[in-house]
Amino acid sequence: MKSRVLVIGAGLAGVEASNFLSQRNIEVVLIECKRVKLNPAQKINSFAELVCTNSLKSKDPNSAHGLLKTEMKTLGSLVLAKAQESSVPAGDALAVDRDQFSKLITESIEDNNLISVINEEVSDPLAIAEKHSCQHIIIATGPLTTDSLSAWIQAEVSGEDFYFYDAIAPVVDADSLDLSKLYFKDRHKPVTETADYLNAPMTEDEYYRFVEALVEAEKVKPKDFEEEKFFEACLPIDLMAERGKDTPRFSCMKPIGLEQDEENPPFAVVQLRKENLLGSSFNLVGFQTRLKYPEQLRVFRMIPGFENAQFNHLGSVHRNSFLNARKVLNWDMSTQKFPQIHFAGQITGVEGYTESAASGLYVAYQVYKKILDKTFSQFPVESALGALVNYIMTNNRPAPSNINFGLIPPVALSKEQRRDRRNRKKVKKRLASERGQKIFREFIQNEGII
Repeated sequence: MKSRVLVIGAGLAGVEASNFLSQRNIEVVLIECKRVKLNPAQKINSFAELVCTNSLKSKDPNSAHGLLKTEMKTLGSLVLAKAQESSVPAGDALAVDRDQFSKLITESIEDNNLISVINEEVSDPLAIAEKHSCQHIIIATGPLTTDSLSAWIQAEVSGEDFYFYDAIAPVVDADSLDLSKLYFKDRHKPVTETADYLNAPMTEDEYYRFVEALVEAEKVKPKDFEEEKFFEACLPIDLMAERGKDTPRFSCMKPIGLEQDEENPPFAVVQLRKENLLGSSFNLVGFQTRLKYPEQLRVFRMIPGFENAQFNHLGSVHRNSFLNARKVLNWDMSTQKFPQIHFAGQITGVEGYTESAASGLYVAYQVYKKILDKTFSQFPVESALGALVNYIMTNNRPAPSNINFGLIPPVALSKEQRRDRRNRKKVKKRLASERGQKIFREFIQNEGII
């Protein structure tokens, strides 16, 4: 039990792994380089920074994200605990004040006597582990791993197949919006000032002129040697527009359930979600973008109510790093070449905040079992965590994925349930969630290590 663990990266996966191990009396050396040099997507020097959005997705226990959160709570998630403390209203979703969330996480990590925080850049994890007398290594450096560490990973672990592209949505100053053209309403709920979402409705003419502008606007181009490989569930709004003029209207700009006046429903809607409890700024839901900054100002000010909009920060596109897990990792997320080195978080091929944090818990659990000299046990595929790991370890074509019920084995419905077409989908999700919770709880109890 004298083992020490080196964790590289203080993002969501890194802080979860560090906290999990420290709670079991394991010494952790946590190395983070953002206080030495921020990467292009980072804005603050505290830990667990949320870059793309402030939402950790659904809290509904009968949703896939809700099932994952239930499992994370069982494993003692620090991220979920601090997310609750810093939450902002977001309907059924768990959304946070980003700065407060990061501050709470950082304080918890830095106040932990079993976690030693070192601010430096790592280029050779094996050398750093030896320097700090660490027997196990967790690399949780996320999608924007530094060039020096990326070079080491490509040379020693992954080869050249090591990236995809992601985009970030802009955040607008609430005081700069013309609220007379907007209204508060949550989908399929009444119009009310206490709603969590602010909506900008568009007429048919406004929508098609906006989509045309998105298509024609100048975009940030990849370098000559790079291919744009985007995550399908988080496409830039301009790329959606290029795929078809109605594509955004059936995606992030869907008007269904957002009618302010049932007799005059909007043709499309831009939804805004609070960035903080004060409601002093909003992010544009689903508006990740490749547009150059001047073009973002021009095009987004075409949205009703945005004529004089001022943006706290504009959207951007960046290259993400991730491994072909099936090719280079074992099921405990250790590398086939270096069994003492494990990867966690988005770099393994999971996508999303909760998925990344959950991956950190999964890897820390596996490292702890190694420290206890226990044999590896595969998490049940009926659980959200087991399904995620199963996906990245068996998918023939590596592509980052959120947790969804499509990754989990289907449940059997009775004849009566199959006949109830209106509620069939909801029932399937509820049964899958109930089954997953039960199987995961029994699995953890049988393991008997936490």
